[in-house]
Amino acid sequence: MRWNWFLPHLRGGKPGAIRRVLGFLGPSWLWSPLHRIAQAACLALFFWLFLYVAWPYTARPAAVWPGWLPVEVDAATGRATVVAEEPPSEPLGPGRLLHVIDASLQENAYLGPFRIAHAEEKELKIEPSGPLAPEALDALSVSFGPWTLCAAAPGEWPSHYADDLIAKERLDAESFLVIDPLAVFSAALAARTWTWSLWCAAAVLLVCLAVPRGFCGYVCPLGTIIDLFDWAVGKRVVRWQVRGDGWWVHLKYYLLAAVLAAALFGLLLCGFLAAIPVVTRAMAFLVKPLETGLERGWHQVPAMTAGQAVSIGLFALVLLLGLVKPRFWCKYACPTGALFSVANVFRLTERKVKSSCIHCTRCVQACPFEAIKADFTTRTGDCTFCQTCGGVCPTKSIEFVGRFSGGDLKPADEPPTGETPLGRRGFLASGVGLASGALAGAAVAMLPSSPRRGASAAALAPLVRPPGALPEPHFTSLCVRCGECLQTCPNDVLQPVGFERGVENAWTPQVVADWSGCEPSCNNCGQVCPTGAIRAIPLEEKRAARMGLAVVDQATCLPYAGSEDCRLCVDECAASGYDAIEFVRVATQADEDGMPIEGSGFLAPVVLEEKCVGCGLCQTRCYAINAKGKGLLKMSAIVVEAGDGKEDRIFGGSYVALRRQEQRHRRQQQEKQIGTSGTGQGYLPDFLK
Repeated sequence: MRWNWFLPHLRGGKPGAIRRVLGFLGPSWLWSPLHRIAQAACLALFFWLFLYVAWPYTARPAAVWPGWLPVEVDAATGRATVVAEEPPSEPLGPGRLLHVIDASLQENAYLGPFRIAHAEEKELKIEPSGPLAPEALDALSVSFGPWTLCAAAPGEWPSHYADDLIAKERLDAESFLVIDPLAVFSAALAARTWTWSLWCAAAVLLVCLAVPRGFCGYVCPLGTIIDLFDWAVGKRVVRWQVRGDGWWVHLKYYLLAAVLAAALFGLLLCGFLAAIPVVTRAMAFLVKPLETGLERGWHQVPAMTAGQAVSIGLFALVLLLGLVKPRFWCKYACPTGALFSVANVFRLTERKVKSSCIHCTRCVQACPFEAIKADFTTRTGDCTFCQTCGGVCPTKSIEFVGRFSGGDLKPADEPPTGETPLGRRGFLASGVGLASGALAGAAVAMLPSSPRRGASAAALAPLVRPPGALPEPHFTSLCVRCGECLQTCPNDVLQPVGFERGVENAWTPQVVADWSGCEPSCNNCGQVCPTGAIRAIPLEEKRAARMGLAVVDQATCLPYAGSEDCRLCVDECAASGYDAIEFVRVATQADEDGMPIEGSGFLAPVVLEEKCVGCGLCQTRCYAINAKGKGLLKMSAIVVEAGDGKEDRIFGGSYVALRRQEQRHRRQQQEKQIGTSGTGQGYLPDFLK
């Protein structure tokens, strides 16, 4: 067997095929393959979580199979045999629960839930899943079909988007975000609150005490993407490469000070600089439009905004810095890496060099982080334990052992490095740099968030946030601008805010109802939020959580303006299951006795505030048909608005209970007005009963 395929080539021998491939990929693949395999696996996992688990369009609505004819019905037991002309698109097997509707009747009578007892290609034997009432058995005995078989009961709220995410989340979609300690810690500091993801970030820091900066060397997908860029582009473009170190050597610490100082004053900057939010948002702005366009059609992709272009430019800058020095961002600029470097002070393990070192400099040349000094000892704040240097060392003089382990170690400063202890001047320079970074972060945080000059009233109105969003100051303090909620939102209801709303709002999610409305079957945004800026609420709670209130503009609404009859918003709201808009007669005239004159007034939509949750489906429909399609309006005549009294922004508790409390208060007010003593019933929406 040719062992030199796998081992360093023997004296006088030639490298084998596998070694040649690994050498082409880079020295780290050759000398530390486990490190590279771990990087590749984490990058693949990151893309799997983002592009598949957080991708909403693997969800399918509850299936419906029409056109089944009953050929045999047992009136005593309810058992039936049904046949179809064509086999169903999805195989139906024994034991599956189906809901049967008689489609021959005008109102599509519901016959009840049944289970499949026996299944063939075009024939099913079904039986009731429980005892049937006598009237249900009578309806079965006289029904001639056709029957429609449904996976969900009639009138049941859809839940396919929420169910699909739960089914796919064997590992949480936001897993990489919750292990970025800078993103999590600075968000908690800015909001002055505790978030569940702090435990995850703390666990990663503890692990990195045993594997110093292991997050940077093994896990971080941004670092791996930078490595790929440096391998594919950076090493081939040497025009801008610089040698030696400059003013940027400690830049990452100054940026870390700026991020933490801004967070202390309530402004979250980690979304601009922390490793995982930077790469996740780049995927949301770069890859998601491609994924949407290729999978669903390019007409489904919202237009790119200036704010998104700035984010993409920031990501490009992170990569292009590799033209100055390989992995420049990770070595010198990444504040997340700086936090791990600070944590290295408490490291439990360390790279050590034995006295058998022959000063060949191979380790210095192979180190991707420039963590090895000229005397071959370690810059402990920069070492990521990738162990490439250990693999390339011909005398096996490099070991990775406990921090306080001894042995026959190589003397420091041999050969002389010229590096000196920090000293007074260096200490002062570092202190000035850190203080400058902290002051810059604090200054940015205290800048007034003035609106853009000349902005319209609509642009200055309160933003409509996702369902379950915390009160605005806490929401903007906790939101790390990662774009995860944008990726998992069906139909791009959530879109990023631009810089016209100030730095504190840039890249945070807002509901853009002109583009699409919030799906009743989805609660994904809260499930993937890594910091709790959007509460992870059950679907039942989400259906009662108000994002805003739909308001009809009577000056432009077609029925109110007397232009033509239109009930698009009413039908769309009814189809969604909210029934929050009624088509009623308004502006009726009264006679001398105060009685309404028959035939006076006109029919127009009226929003029921107690039922509206601000999903925006009505606005989407009006804009798509009346404004964009027919050109009858310049903008939708019904618009979702946020603000005091129009939305629910609470830290905890039940939205359903909040709706019930409002209903009780409304009922008490009605009783006072009509002088009753508690007999008024009022209206209670179905989802609150």
